[in-house]
Amino acid sequence: MKISNLTIKSFRTHADRWDAGHALPLPKAELMQTVLSIETDEGVTGYYFGGGSHGDQDGLNVVDQQVILGRIKSLLVGQDPLDRELIWKWLWVANIQENIASVIDIALWDLAGRAFETPVYKLMGGARNTAKAYASTYPNIGVPRVYAEHAIACRDEGYVAYKIHPHYFWNPETGQPTPGRPSNIKADIETIHLVREAVGPDYVLMYDPWGTYMSLEEAIRVGRELEKLDYHWYEHPMPEYRVESYVRLGRELSIPILSPEIVAGGVFSRADWILRGAGDMSRIDALRGGITGARKTAIVSEAYGVRCEIHMAGWANLQVIGATSEDTSEYYEKGLMAPGVDIDAAHPYLQDIPDRIDADGNVHLPSKPGMGYDIVWDYINDNLLDPMAEVRRAW
Repeated sequence: MKISNLTIKSFRTHADRWDAGHALPLPKAELMQTVLSIETDEGVTGYYFGGGSHGDQDGLNVVDQQVILGRIKSLLVGQDPLDRELIWKWLWVANIQENIASVIDIALWDLAGRAFETPVYKLMGGARNTAKAYASTYPNIGVPRVYAEHAIACRDEGYVAYKIHPHYFWNPETGQPTPGRPSNIKADIETIHLVREAVGPDYVLMYDPWGTYMSLEEAIRVGRELEKLDYHWYEHPMPEYRVESYVRLGRELSIPILSPEIVAGGVFSRADWILRGAGDMSRIDALRGGITGARKTAIVSEAYGVRCEIHMAGWANLQVIGATSEDTSEYYEKGLMAPGVDIDAAHPYLQDIPDRIDADGNVHLPSKPGMGYDIVWDYINDNLLDPMAEVRRAW
């Protein structure tokens, strides 16, 4: 079997979103989604939806599409699509942008699963069929009491844990952006206290200010409060290019520090952080090295006795979790969530979403071959977009 073609379809879709600048839901916001197809001479095709700003949820931009349809296509046509390890290494050495290399890898895993009529996580070696889901908020969902009310609603819906993305680049008191001053420590501390009071002492809580604490002193101050309130982890508190700050933060605090989250380098940078003692837990997702790279990161973490929690929701991340022990990757991140946002609405281009929770707060691994997509091609073909035309109109 050889790769014969790569194609990308861009199409119009819609989903509920959150307008952080105004703390309002945006029902049925219009989005551009993309589906990458890797075709073979034996009629087997692998697919991947997404690759943009937040995993599966947004499509590849025009520049990324052109790289795939130009340089990447010329490299891959004629190659064996089952040589995923060879291709993964090739794209890393060629210094291909991380999200672009990742979508290629994910589509190749989908292709392999379809070829062997097996879910991707079973191809990697299945570790479990379910995973515990936590509710992960949008940032800036409202004033601190709104987080407390939302946490109660998520707990009552069945989620086993709740993660706060607090107030950043936005002031909850004025409802206005705060450019150049990303964090709002006073509101953040009030939020973490109100949420703990609302859900009680035993409910699992996590906290992620998305690298917006610009000084070690700020990060320690909030971390001390999280420790008092028995939060489960403290994720990505400071910019991740200052690794030594994380080493020092870990010495100061007893709460587990979960980082790096978004720093480039995939498994290679995560391995370096582990060796430097810069994080107590590691973090990866399938758009930072593909399914292959995320799985490698989980294995490296396991070898050092460090948890590797998977970042973001989505089909590919769920497959990685299904192939990883709960002792290494305990939770599935369901999100992003906010009051008035329907997180469980099916996308019109797929028959269903991958991660509805059951009565026990678990998501179930897809049972269909490959990633598990059940694609609605009629919708895609009826809503095609020309991304270059959109660029020309913008100019």
